Amino acid sequence: MRKKRGNFLEDFRAGQHFRHKVGKTLTEGLFNAFTEFGMTTNPLSKNLRYATRYGYRSLVAPPGLVMNIVFSQSVEDISENARANLEYQDMRFGVPVHIGDTVEVETRVIGLTPSSRNPDRGVVHVQTTGRNQHEEVVLTLRRKVQIWKDDIAAPVEAGELASLPDVPCELGVPAYDAGREYRGLAHLSNADTYFEDLSPGQTIEHSRGRTVTAAHMDLTAMLDNTSQVHTNQHLIDQNPDKYIGGRLIVYGGLAFNLCLGLSCPDVADNAVGDIVYVTGRHTGPVFVGDTIFASTEIRDRRDYPGRPDLGIVATTLRGHKFVEKDGGWNKTDIFYLEREMAVKRRSHYA
Repeated sequence: MRKKRGNFLEDFRAGQHFRHKVGKTLTEGLFNAFTEFGMTTNPLSKNLRYATRYGYRSLVAPPGLVMNIVFSQSVEDISENARANLEYQDMRFGVPVHIGDTVEVETRVIGLTPSSRNPDRGVVHVQTTGRNQHEEVVLTLRRKVQIWKDDIAAPVEAGELASLPDVPCELGVPAYDAGREYRGLAHLSNADTYFEDLSPGQTIEHSRGRTVTAAHMDLTAMLDNTSQVHTNQHLIDQNPDKYIGGRLIVYGGLAFNLCLGLSCPDVADNAVGDIVYVTGRHTGPVFVGDTIFASTEIRDRRDYPGRPDLGIVATTLRGHKFVEKDGGWNKTDIFYLEREMAVKRRSHYA
């Protein structure tokens, strides 16, 4: 006897509430694997002396890791039977996450829309929130997911909540303390990535690339992400036309994480945290063998309320790969993210 895992479109309804199973304690092994894989260069996530000098109790989990821990816990209930993750919305970061913290996750279904053109699928709109062992919010986000039906004839009731759930969430940053002698460690981060260096109108093509290998399945499993389109080739082989590219698709959170990491040396090396991702989406699939590149456009910068030592930098992060076609290489977009970061001012830290 086999129990069906994951939910299909006809299993959802607006207002439905999931308290996801298991939870996830951030171990040193998981922290190290994803921090190295993600290529972050921010010393807050790499150098314990640096992190504690800034008032954190330990190394700080980079934003891509926090996002992946929260997102992956929702997969079995929400998107194990998804065709595609369509959009991230209003992804806000809260208190920092450290090694030893435990994150547990819940999701509210805020909308449900069956497809008018394709009766075998529809879109589920959800709000997912992760909290630590002290019930403090570490991340909350909304996302839209295209999900298959199990029974094409099953009725699906479209619906939408009258108002969005109110989830207070504010980035946690230790207070500025001139007595900490931050300047003594300024050599550990790049000298040209402070608030003063990031001017609206700049577009930075990040010079590094990262080739995706079959290790993506191991990394997906480390997060307890159960989506079969990332790990079950046999499933895809039964009906390859149903699945994008007829191949295993690399879990989008990994491509997301790589784009953040590739951008880090140029724009986020002196960030104390990501505040919000206003909107984001995967604009193309990633497969084993693809090499991911990224660029960042600086759109705006402004003061951080109540923090003269920090500023807010608004950016657009884009990811791309090159696809061989007709004897040449075509640039193909894979990722788009509107991102706001809290960035240190040189005047206070260097």
